[in-house]
Amino acid sequence: MSTEDNDTFSLGTEYIRKDDLWNYTCSNRGLLLPIINEYTWPLWTRALLYFIGLLYCFMGVAIIADIFMGSIEKITSKKKKVYRTTPGDDEPEVTEVYIWSNTVANLTLMALGSSAPEILLSIIEIVGNNFRAGALGPGTIVGSAAFNLFIITAVCVMFIPKGESRRINDIKVFSVTAFFSVLAYVWMLIILVASSPNVVEIWEALVTLLFFPLLVLLAWLAEKNLCGVPDKVDSSKQIELGNFQPGENKLIRDQQYFRNGQLDRDGLVAFIKEVKKHPGLTDEDAAVLAASKLLESQSHSRMWYRVGAVRSMTGGRKTRPQLSTKLKEAMFFIDAKMSQAIEEKLNADLDKILPNVYSAMNEHPEAPTLGELPKVKPSQYAVIDFHAASCAVMENIGKFPVTICRTGRVDNLVKVRVESIDSTATVGEDYVQINEIVTFEPGEVEKPISIEIINDNQWEPDEEFFLKLSLLLNEKERQNVQLGRISIMEITILNDDEPGVVMFSRRGYLVKESVGKAVIPVTRKNGADGNISVKWRTIEKTAIDGKDFKGGEGMVEFKHTEIERNIEIPIIDDMTAERDEYFEIELFDAEGGAKIGQVNRTAVTITNDDDFNNVLSRMMVQTNANIDAMQVHHETYLEQIKDALNVNGGDIKNATAADYVMHFFTFGWKIIFSLVPPSGILGGWLCFFVSLACIGVLTAIIGDLAAIFGCLVNLKDAVTAITFVALGTSLPDTFASKTAAIQEKYADNAVGNVTGSNAVNVFLGLGLPWFIASIYHYAKGRPFAVPSGNLSFSVSLFTGLCVVCIIILFIRRNLQIFGKAELGGPVGPKYASGALMISLWFIYVIVSALDEYGHFEADEK
Repeated sequence: MSTEDNDTFSLGTEYIRKDDLWNYTCSNRGLLLPIINEYTWPLWTRALLYFIGLLYCFMGVAIIADIFMGSIEKITSKKKKVYRTTPGDDEPEVTEVYIWSNTVANLTLMALGSSAPEILLSIIEIVGNNFRAGALGPGTIVGSAAFNLFIITAVCVMFIPKGESRRINDIKVFSVTAFFSVLAYVWMLIILVASSPNVVEIWEALVTLLFFPLLVLLAWLAEKNLCGVPDKVDSSKQIELGNFQPGENKLIRDQQYFRNGQLDRDGLVAFIKEVKKHPGLTDEDAAVLAASKLLESQSHSRMWYRVGAVRSMTGGRKTRPQLSTKLKEAMFFIDAKMSQAIEEKLNADLDKILPNVYSAMNEHPEAPTLGELPKVKPSQYAVIDFHAASCAVMENIGKFPVTICRTGRVDNLVKVRVESIDSTATVGEDYVQINEIVTFEPGEVEKPISIEIINDNQWEPDEEFFLKLSLLLNEKERQNVQLGRISIMEITILNDDEPGVVMFSRRGYLVKESVGKAVIPVTRKNGADGNISVKWRTIEKTAIDGKDFKGGEGMVEFKHTEIERNIEIPIIDDMTAERDEYFEIELFDAEGGAKIGQVNRTAVTITNDDDFNNVLSRMMVQTNANIDAMQVHHETYLEQIKDALNVNGGDIKNATAADYVMHFFTFGWKIIFSLVPPSGILGGWLCFFVSLACIGVLTAIIGDLAAIFGCLVNLKDAVTAITFVALGTSLPDTFASKTAAIQEKYADNAVGNVTGSNAVNVFLGLGLPWFIASIYHYAKGRPFAVPSGNLSFSVSLFTGLCVVCIIILFIRRNLQIFGKAELGGPVGPKYASGALMISLWFIYVIVSALDEYGHFEADEK
């Protein structure tokens, strides 16, 4: 390329004016872009680069929105103490409550956090376009609303686990936000086509903006039940239950390890006792489990789930402790134990309440006479476990039986799954895989299963694998059945044909006074052939039977191939300071050909729990540290930069391949945004405004990228907005809502906030820029023109489909066929309603796009 004069350039055989170098295809569509001359670039290259840039900027917005949400969490997490009197207690119950109302926080700061890109895009488009209306901002707001309502709701409906359902708890607030989500778009239509066609006046924009505080006020009144709508419970129709006291029925609250999501000493002690029943878990493991259980017991906002979704997508620090397989298994057993305790408490309290109910009903003049309380047999579980915790078999045994036992309730049909798990022995090489359902008929108490060992005729050391019992996923099959203590069995493959020698594995054991039960293993060595038994008895020493422990005599039985059984001695915790005490257990009178080994007596020392206080203090510190590590905000620059530099926030042990890949691609954004002031400064407000400014800059770039990309591929701005831009800004919310739907007890955080967010998008995302632009044009002596054409059609279509979707949700809530819940329920209706919602989104996108390209103009004429 050579210069011919000051105004022209020669490019090959053509002469091009210098001004034309900056006036090429789609070069005038951006506010900030392009920053370099792209005149000579092929159109397909430019389109590809702009598309990649659009996706990359979506990642950047998600990451800075993560920091933005962290500042909001810091701002809204402030609490105050509330004191409540409790019957029979000397001191009042102290509860910490949030200063910010959940509804106000959701509709103001949190709605702004999740919708900031759409709102800022609309504002920047109008301001950057000399206060003239554009199609990208309104299109993104309507398109994002459609994606949120139709797709996110459908995902939440369909991804609820089988047999479960979720209802919206605060239906009054949801009704208010649902009404305003429809009103917002109806009001848009009134402005565009009825009140002042193709023009937005100052008062119209102001009313749009004022709808926002009105929405917040009415939703808050609904939350506080101050809007005149009575609750369903009519106290005038209640029956007095005599002397029954409310404090007697604490039920689940008493069985929770961490009440109200607070870490307290008693709860941690109870939890540690349960954790210590699982061998091989360290104090660090217990602290991780305690932090996980504590987070599980706390209520979380939609923002918390959105931050977690973004970090999962970008390889960042997770908002929940990541548990290994061993810890997940331990947590499963702890939850099962807690469920059993709650069930037992419910049955016990029911036995106390029912006589009062019957008496009240019989004495009430308007109630039917029920007669005497029928004698009902207490509800019991069928308890399923293996007969022994381990067994050993010869490699050439072929097939051998393993016995699964049933205790407790035996009058019902129950099913459990048994499956094999590799250890040093591997499936296919050492044994044949087991994965089957075992059915116990009524009255059946034992069930043998056949295990096949593969003999490869090659020497190898002893190997082992495991059998695991688990409950079925079907909720109906899980009723009235639970797993026992021996739900995992170890099978050792060896070469042995002798009855063996029975003895203790150690000469002494040390147990805490608070342990509950001392579990003393008895081992069988040098053979495991045939059924044998050995008797045992306790011998008092400094520890006294009945005062320090519950002793006696018993017999341990080993079935063929079993090599270890346990003796359980209850330890009495008298909660008084005393010296260490001990007693002995002796083995005698072995039968079945077995012999008593050298270690036929073992000492069990009961230690005082004074040092347990030190352990507990250390556990409290570790648990608090784990909880602090899970915060969605950062207190210092050091924490923020460390998380940005390291994959998975530094938890490399639990990082996946996907975490590494996404951390690599988003590393640049993480480093840049780690310089934003952390939320620990000035209560989070400095981080709030700086990150909001960063979102504004990125949103301006996204607007340019979307406009130029759409121009290059011949997509109109409105079509680009309702597809690419709306999907890119709403994708993190999709994963967040899905997670909230699965993990939360209610549907409020999953779909309850969608309608409120859609309304806020209109009131702020259109009301604010329209108000600014209408004042600007009024000062210039001209009206603010907003062409209604395709926008009014898109809004009309969405409004109609929005009403249909909301009606579907209310139908699901009230019909038994859907499980009387907005989310989940029976499989068929669940997927049918979800598919219908997805089809509503496709109808909206396709029909709106066809209208944008003029396919309905002939029909209109």
